[in-house]
Amino acid sequence: MKLKHFVSAIAIILIALAVYSCSKSSTTPQQPPVGSNAVSEDIYNMAFPGTITVKVGTKVTWNNKDGYAHTVTSDDGTSFNSGSLAGGASFSYVAATAGTITYHCNFHSNMKSTLIVTN
Repeated sequence: MKLKHFVSAIAIILIALAVYSCSKSSTTPQQPPVGSNAVSEDIYNMAFPGTITVKVGTKVTWNNKDGYAHTVTSDDGTSFNSGSLAGGASFSYVAATAGTITYHCNFHSNMKSTLIVTN
């Protein structure tokens, strides 16, 4: 009988967590305020934010808001590579030169986006 109550309690907790996770509102990508040298973007719902446009010298941070690992990996293979980012982890990159950098998640081929760095 105790096992049955334990299993029921676990099931209720898992359902509550699933409902909570699904009820989080998605975030709109944030662009840095004028004069700012940092921007923070969320990876959420198996997607990167839309195109990010920043000035040279801006620190861009990606926050993994999903419950599973992602990577933030430049398509050129040299600009940046976060490695595996567990849920809740973050990765930062300082945009050193002007240009366009497309990037992706190594684990999920449908996750792609672009970082535009301007002077």
